[in-house]
Amino acid sequence: MGDARRYFDLPTPFAMKRGGQLHGARLAYETWGELDAARANALLIFTGLSPSAHAASNAQDPTPGWWEEMIGPGKYVDTRRWFVICVNTLGSCKGSTGAASIDPASGQPYRLSFPELTLEDAAEAAHALVEGLGIEKLACLLGNSMGGMTALAYLSLHPDAVRAHISISTAPQAQPFAIAIRSLQREAIRLDPQWNNGDYSDERYPEAGMSIARKLGVITYRSAMEWVGRFARIRLESDQREEEPFGAEFQIESYLIGHARRFVRNFDPNSYLYLSRASDWFDVAEYGQGSVSAALARIRLERALVIGVETDILFPLSQQQEIADGLRGAGAAVEFVALDSPQGHDAFLVDIARFGAAIAQFLARL
Repeated sequence: MGDARRYFDLPTPFAMKRGGQLHGARLAYETWGELDAARANALLIFTGLSPSAHAASNAQDPTPGWWEEMIGPGKYVDTRRWFVICVNTLGSCKGSTGAASIDPASGQPYRLSFPELTLEDAAEAAHALVEGLGIEKLACLLGNSMGGMTALAYLSLHPDAVRAHISISTAPQAQPFAIAIRSLQREAIRLDPQWNNGDYSDERYPEAGMSIARKLGVITYRSAMEWVGRFARIRLESDQREEEPFGAEFQIESYLIGHARRFVRNFDPNSYLYLSRASDWFDVAEYGQGSVSAALARIRLERALVIGVETDILFPLSQQQEIADGLRGAGAAVEFVALDSPQGHDAFLVDIARFGAAIAQFLARL
């Protein structure tokens, strides 16, 4: 199996918003489809916190991507028409430079010496990539979850750089509930003695902290309604139960354990901390003298599609409405879609038929 991942070298030094700079940094990205002669059909995707740039299978890498059913020839995001770019966020550990990368100055991993990271830094890195690919203006910028916030940063920093925008289950600024959850996730990691102020190894790894952080996340990514339907109060068979006192007894507990196990060794704990805090820091109102609507009014788009889910407790529907109203105030033709998917925040990864239909209809009008 080949690797479809490509690398873009960021300008050196790459200055960070809150101070510090990176030398020899790079972004990992993947592409699907062909850039047309006018370089006018590019669609850039910003992901949530944990995905890689591998959003869908392609010739170089046939393994299914995290949005496999959404992207491809004849699919909702049709790669016969669009040149799709998916970027791995700066600060992540899936190929882009982050806390787990080697610092060229020391020859050792950055760990906590990595500069303070903001979603604006991630946006600027992606903008450098787009320019590096010779694209003057994106046909469409798509962001979901944390990626939707990164997209708003991109649009705020470069108000004329995009024709159309698809905003999915995101926020113009983190709400106290989301900050509280992410704060607990970070605390779980920091309180694990194996975390050791960021200086861990494969042998001494903060397994427990990462596991709790992931379980907390999964609980907020889905909805209570979905848990009732899937698990109710079903108990584990006696042979599936843990022997220790107060061990897992219900199916929902076992489900969370499985989710955490798949995630824990596949994501770098320090990178998780950096991206989590960057999400808390983001506030589009900084670009509008403290007002979200004034900030969004600066963005010059032709059209926008804003999708939210009624059962999303992390990025509630009211925040999607705020984005839609703000972009409408800027003069864009805005479509607002509120879905009643039971899957909560994660619905955009699961309820592909409904999200895909809304996205495909929007793209067809561009």
